[in-house]
Amino acid sequence: MARTAESIFAGDGGAFPFAEGSAAPPDLAETLSSMRGEKSGTLSFGNESGFGEMRLVEVLPGVSVSFNDFGMDGYLSTFSTASDVLCVDWCRDGRIEQPMPDGSYAYVSAGDLKVDDRTRHSGSFAFPTSRYRGITISFDLSCAPASIRRALPGFSVDLRELKRRFCRDGRPFIVRDCARMRHIAEELYESPVHARRAYCQIKALETLLLLDSIDPGLEGADVAYYPRSRVARVKKARELMVSDLSSCMTVEEAARRAGMSLTSFKECFKGVYGTSPAAYVRGVRMGQAAKMLAETDMPVAAVGALVGYDSPSKFSVAFKSSMGATPSRYRHLVREPGFRPNGTAAAERG
Repeated sequence: MARTAESIFAGDGGAFPFAEGSAAPPDLAETLSSMRGEKSGTLSFGNESGFGEMRLVEVLPGVSVSFNDFGMDGYLSTFSTASDVLCVDWCRDGRIEQPMPDGSYAYVSAGDLKVDDRTRHSGSFAFPTSRYRGITISFDLSCAPASIRRALPGFSVDLRELKRRFCRDGRPFIVRDCARMRHIAEELYESPVHARRAYCQIKALETLLLLDSIDPGLEGADVAYYPRSRVARVKKARELMVSDLSSCMTVEEAARRAGMSLTSFKECFKGVYGTSPAAYVRGVRMGQAAKMLAETDMPVAAVGALVGYDSPSKFSVAFKSSMGATPSRYRHLVREPGFRPNGTAAAERG
């Protein structure tokens, strides 16, 4: 019996993951039920830190594409599957922290390609930047090979061989900043809604051809795995660094409070958050400043002081470098209809 998108993602009798400490959102059960036998559906869930959504498209029996969009700190996954699956993930934006069998953590960031078999997909998953967007293409090996052969008789990629090649020891296979996968995924995002299922069919097969061309020994990333204890200390130090943006805790002080050498602290911080401690804090400051400029009439100098800038001129320079416009100009633009709050409109309009 062909499996629906719901069975591929949730597993036979498994539960779709949602946030720890929260009840399943009101529409989750209805969504799962309504997807049975359907070609698409949406899973929505959340907790006190935000919300997430997965828009699923079953493109062939046993082959599904999911468009994932999370704006939350993380969730507790209770995912388990009895199915024999191969999953390909591509990150468009943000970061995801994945626990490893030995208790360490690996990180996937924007542009990265990840391949795994979901055998170790339960536990706490964190989004260090509170943001993750990407695509998952899943293949149920119990029925996907046959459905692909029916759709395209000459297609010769062996899915079980791909799984043997890329899924070993419970660890994901990762290619950093994979340009070829970016090309495939971006075309999916840009596909017209009325033809999306057809695009997904083509791009799912194209993804298999891409995997078939990859030599794990040559293209696999030298993935850094960070011990749980180091990650926990870095996260606590980050909380201290951003708890009062009007003060300026140095990176040296943060490392000292984490009980780590400066070099080790910087290396682990970048591994977790994707950037240096100084750049991360600067980004948080500018984000908070942008929020205050948009939502209040507070003087620009006062906004700057609240995010750690005693000098209005230095604040203006730093803000323009980050957001593409001076604070005053940004405040004007952000209140215009159609403004995009990432600084793009400000940069384009001058």
